Amino acid sequence: MMMSSRLVMLRSAASMMSRSLCTGAASRPGRAPDMEEGNPLLHVSNVRNRLRKIVGASTNWSDHQQAMLERAALSSMLAKSQGELPARSMKDSYLEVHLPLGSEPQLREKYLTHHNTVRFGRILEDLDSLAVLISYSHTHNPELKRSPLSIVTALVDKIDMRQHVIYPHCDIKFTGHVTWVGKTSIEAKMHMSQYLDGAYAPVLDATFVMVARDPENKRAAFVNPLQPDGPEEEKFLQEGETNKTRRVELSTASLLKVAPTNEERKIIHDLFLNTLDTNTVSFRSRVLPPNSVWMEDAKLKGVEICHPQQRNIFNRIFGGFLMRKAYELGWANACSYGGCRPSLVAVDDILFQKPVEIGSLLMLSSQVCYTQGKYIQVRVHSEVFDPLTQKHSTTNIFHYTFASDRDVPNIVPKTYGESMLYLDGKRHFNQTVES
Repeated sequence: MMMSSRLVMLRSAASMMSRSLCTGAASRPGRAPDMEEGNPLLHVSNVRNRLRKIVGASTNWSDHQQAMLERAALSSMLAKSQGELPARSMKDSYLEVHLPLGSEPQLREKYLTHHNTVRFGRILEDLDSLAVLISYSHTHNPELKRSPLSIVTALVDKIDMRQHVIYPHCDIKFTGHVTWVGKTSIEAKMHMSQYLDGAYAPVLDATFVMVARDPENKRAAFVNPLQPDGPEEEKFLQEGETNKTRRVELSTASLLKVAPTNEERKIIHDLFLNTLDTNTVSFRSRVLPPNSVWMEDAKLKGVEICHPQQRNIFNRIFGGFLMRKAYELGWANACSYGGCRPSLVAVDDILFQKPVEIGSLLMLSSQVCYTQGKYIQVRVHSEVFDPLTQKHSTTNIFHYTFASDRDVPNIVPKTYGESMLYLDGKRHFNQTVES
């Protein structure tokens, strides 16, 4: 009973702190001046409505299916080469989207946790929709009523948290634009800030990689080239090239393709030696070291039936929904493992291998794969299961880095496969936290 009362007091204090921080120069607590009534703003709830209009999608399920069939006729409008398309600047794709949590209590309910913080899974959904809209802004052709392109998320390169608490009573602003373009792919950078103490404070920076496909989503399609305007845009473009090179190098060095490095082999062998039973001369007899957990005991699984309500504008399951579900499962696993509510440090290398069809049975499996001090690295694997054929197909891999408020037990692999997961988790941890 005392613990329960203490939790109530803590939540009440958090709520009062949130309201206090959000009170600034705005006419109402939590409301930023640029979100006052009368200002023409792109509301977060209108982003997906605008996307439906761009591709000619319908909000009605049965009409939506017919609209997707009609998109096949748009193939003749695709460019035969990138050279046919006019170059765009980064300003052409710049967007500012507002999430007025401070002034719309009904909207706030959708984002609120019972601990009086903001559900980060909902933020992931908004970022995914915004990245698609930014990409369509870059490829916009005013002469066409509907875009022939099907632009989807291929990769969440990274999301770096600048602030670990997102307050539910303060207005939020998203900004972003295209920063790099290949022949059929687009990199979009986005920033999220929150109105605190009379000014916007940075919350996170995100980099998404999108790909353009034909109207039926069967083959790649060309996108407009990017022409940088000025030194700042030149810098963004160069960073995009660097990111592409880094992604290629990481893919080439994947543990699914090549053996671990000499240093990594030593790490795994040392872990193995540390678990041998000194009382027996046997490779099979293993003993768990103090303050440690076997990797096989740090899993959490979930399942989702993919209903039409979760569809995107192309009649498949919305990538933001998948990210939200994977994040919440990964967070729950980190919470269970560390014994407290963890904070998110970074998201990186979320790979969308194949789309998830409506009606699919989606199976999610989260695994604590690396720990260091107070940090917990979690990998979430998602796959669709066909009950008729009994086949499993991987759709996504998610990587999350969490921080506990205390040191956590060491995760210890037992098998060779778990050792590879451990090394892969360590690589992702090094890329995010130590860099």
